[in-house]
Amino acid sequence: MEYAIPTSIVLAAGVVLALVAQWKGWRPSLAVTLTLGIAVRVLIMVLAAKDTKFQPIDYVNSFQPAGRAIVEGRDPVLESNGGWHFLPMIPYLYGLLLWLGVTWDYAGRIVTVVADIALIPLVGRLAGGRTAKLRAFQYACSPLAILVASVHGQVEPVSLVFGVAAYVVARGPGDWRRPEPLPWARLRIADRALPLPWIPPGEIVRRLVRPSDEDRAATWRAAGAGVLMGLALCAKSWPVILVPAMLMFLPGLRSRLVALVAVAVPPVFFLLTLPIGGWTEWRQLPEVLNTIGLRPSDVRPITGDWGWTALVSGGNWNLDPTPARIGQYLIYASIVACLVWWRRADPVDVTIAILLSFMIFTPRLGAQYLLWFMPFLVARPTRWAWPAILGSTLWAAMGYIVLTQFHGPAWMELHAPWAISSLLIFPLLAAAIPWKRRYAESTPLPSPDGRARVQAV
Repeated sequence: MEYAIPTSIVLAAGVVLALVAQWKGWRPSLAVTLTLGIAVRVLIMVLAAKDTKFQPIDYVNSFQPAGRAIVEGRDPVLESNGGWHFLPMIPYLYGLLLWLGVTWDYAGRIVTVVADIALIPLVGRLAGGRTAKLRAFQYACSPLAILVASVHGQVEPVSLVFGVAAYVVARGPGDWRRPEPLPWARLRIADRALPLPWIPPGEIVRRLVRPSDEDRAATWRAAGAGVLMGLALCAKSWPVILVPAMLMFLPGLRSRLVALVAVAVPPVFFLLTLPIGGWTEWRQLPEVLNTIGLRPSDVRPITGDWGWTALVSGGNWNLDPTPARIGQYLIYASIVACLVWWRRADPVDVTIAILLSFMIFTPRLGAQYLLWFMPFLVARPTRWAWPAILGSTLWAAMGYIVLTQFHGPAWMELHAPWAISSLLIFPLLAAAIPWKRRYAESTPLPSPDGRARVQAV
């Protein structure tokens, strides 16, 4: 791999800059930060595109056929050698660049590099306050983001740019405060109060029909955030786990319902473009939906690259669907647990908890998955954030830069210990979860005596 040494030098420099910025409290201007972010991403993209010895296998065998299918008027989901398992938004971008004459070595990477550059100021906006410029600079230096966007051309940055933008829009201007909770009541049967609290249906209806002024004012903000999150889902399916935390940013039931409806609009739109545009037939839509589904039975059963399934399989690829299904159920359970345990927390902390838990319980993982939590953990770091970031980046870099120097049996021999070594990252990921940040500031509520009080949900 010809770009290994210069890429390693650039990534190491990025780590040093990010850590020194934390130590010194640097707050460069957005112009300086963007200049640095653009320069390193474009440099590594050019080096990766010009490499004649290695190109990522999915970049060539999955993403490229999806783009060419669009140019040739074919369905990118069903007729791209089974390599595209998501909605066609990104294949449309691939197809446009190919139609304009951009060679594939650059076309796929341009999409992800542009998205990752747009993420830089958004991470600053997500952080907010005095540290906004510092966090944007640190993300601009992020080695893993550079590897995923500029070398691999994986589409995670596209999902993340829309997902983070949805959070920023949903939060709105100023500081976020936890909205007024729904009043709980004890369900009474035969004059006995059951121990489980419940929300009176009449209160839910009242808040939908007669929302508060703040909830009503957030309608357009909610619609915009929902559409942005829907676009994140059009790039890949995994941002569905970001939706609950996005809804937590909104002030009431009405705005949350508006956002939830808006989330569905972009996916439905892009799904319908397939038959309307002539890329597929109407009767094939159920098959398309089945291909991009999120049911445990729909998950591709290739495991053994990461974590507990690597330990079970000895670090080798495993096509047994059982570990994949077990892992999928573990993911769903962990998401529910995080939503309950951090239900009073800042939504960004909820997101960090969910995504880090995903990394621990997932049965399968590509190195690009580790980018999912990076914008959120950089924007709102915990005490162990940077050890987790650096450990994850080092593990991913070993796969991207070292393992790709080898082929055939030599690669397989190195792959097994690399996959099993992912278990060393788990304590860092678990430590980086915001265990001590379970409570966010609540909105003051009037008490019966007229004085303000704070009510927890």
